[in-house]
Amino acid sequence: MKKLFVVLMVLAVAFTAFAQSGAETAKSDEVKIAMVTDYGDITDQSFNQTTYEACRDYAAAQGLGFQYFKPTGDSTAERVKMIVAAIEQGYNVIVMPGFAFGEAIQETAPQYPDAKFIALDVSEGDLGGKVPSNVYAAVYQEEIAGYFAGYAAVKLGYTKLGYLGGMAVPAVIRYGYGFVQGAEAAAKATGAKVEIKYTYGNQFFGDADITAAMDTWYKAGTECVFACGGGIYSSAAEAAAKVGGKVIGVDVDQAPIIDGAYGKGITVTSAMKGLYASTQAALKIIVEDKNWGVLAGKSANLGLVSKDPELNYVGIPTGDGTQFSAKFTLEDYKALVADLLSGAVKVDNAIDVSPANMAKSITVIDLGTIK
Repeated sequence: MKKLFVVLMVLAVAFTAFAQSGAETAKSDEVKIAMVTDYGDITDQSFNQTTYEACRDYAAAQGLGFQYFKPTGDSTAERVKMIVAAIEQGYNVIVMPGFAFGEAIQETAPQYPDAKFIALDVSEGDLGGKVPSNVYAAVYQEEIAGYFAGYAAVKLGYTKLGYLGGMAVPAVIRYGYGFVQGAEAAAKATGAKVEIKYTYGNQFFGDADITAAMDTWYKAGTECVFACGGGIYSSAAEAAAKVGGKVIGVDVDQAPIIDGAYGKGITVTSAMKGLYASTQAALKIIVEDKNWGVLAGKSANLGLVSKDPELNYVGIPTGDGTQFSAKFTLEDYKALVADLLSGAVKVDNAIDVSPANMAKSITVIDLGTIK
């Protein structure tokens, strides 16, 4: 009887250990999502905030663990620390927005092959020429979003335009060159004489020097500036507010924050990337479709996929974020989307020519960099 008791105890301990092991295995298979910010915060009304909200909302809908991690400084080392911290805390899907993550991903992806990395707006070039096998990299066709913004601005009656880019990285360049092409196309359609002043602030935030430059532009007759580079919009909006000028936002619909801070009606439209949609689409493939293999090691170039603007990964707002009028209606925009989707209208995505050479029938004044 005593021997039987001992055997039963051994079996019980073994079963308990097996059950605990099984529970741990199941737990390790659970998806836990972490979002790491680049050098901004989740309240930036741009890349970080939109990506954060997409991850948060998806995790909540699916009942998954979620947390965001913010580096303490703007460096690869600090971004690496946060990626490592997230993984060591059990997060196994790491979402990162922005080209600044290129080096950090190259360093951490090989160290953590079981983690799944979603890199938004990160190109193969940012990753050293090859996407690691546990990374999905998505870039956007910014030239198309910029084209829509430039076309809309001219059709809405603005002919003295400005382009204020952040740093001259490929994504920002494509936005600007698309903007020039769209403005030229609308000028041809309307017969308008269009001028674009073109410059880079050489940073992704506004300051007194950049605001002073924008003051000069607006006072000299510039009507509307496409502020393309994170928080650099603040300098354009501050200058615009002084003289009744206009601003075009970038990446997300920036009308709520720009108009809220600087005055209602300042924002004409925004050239947007579908960060929210593309983030949730990638998470769905991982979580619901359980098909990480179609993304792993791949780089996607996201753009137009439908005649319905709401389903595309680049565009301008279809609601109050764009100041549609009889000159340029929502239906006009939808028709333009259809023309680009069909190939009837083409947008050049070159980044190796000067701004002035992107247009032939409008005037582009290349002013280099402010700083």
